[in-house]
Amino acid sequence: MIAIATISPQLTIPRLENGDKLTRREFERRYKAMPNLKKAELIEGIVYIVASPLRITNHGEPHADIIGWLSVYKAFTPNLQLGDNCTVRLDADNEPQPDALLRIRNGGQSTISEDGYVEGAPELIVEIAASTVSLDLHQKLNVYRRNQVQ
Repeated sequence: MIAIATISPQLTIPRLENGDKLTRREFERRYKAMPNLKKAELIEGIVYIVASPLRITNHGEPHADIIGWLSVYKAFTPNLQLGDNCTVRLDADNEPQPDALLRIRNGGQSTISEDGYVEGAPELIVEIAASTVSLDLHQKLNVYRRNQVQ
C-alpha cells in the first residue's frame, strides 16, 4: 500500500484595515476573523475602523439618554424593536453599526436575516456624532437618505 501525504495550504484571511475598499461579503469575512475588533463599518464600500475613546459628556451620556428615550417610546408602542450598536446590512456597499436603531418588528422596512442581522433600512437610525462628525454628516447621511432611513 502506498501512503499519499496530503498537504493543505494554510489559508490566512487578510486583516481588516481602515480605508480598505471591499464588498460587503469580504468585509464580513474579514470582520469575523478579527473577534477582538470592537467596531468597524463599511460605508460606500470603504472600511472605517472606529477606535477612538468615548467621553461621557460627548458620547456616553447622550447615547444613554437616546437609548432611555427610545426604550420608553418602545414600551408604549407595540411591534417595535430597539437596537443598540447593531450591524445593519443596508445594501451591497454599506454595513453601518449605528449607535441606536428603531424598527417595526413585523411589516416594517427592514427584516432580520437568518444569522440575526438587520437587513434593509430600519425606520429610525441614531448616530451620536461627537468624534465621527465628518463621516456621520456626509457619507453616512447620504447612505441613510438613499436607503430611505427616516
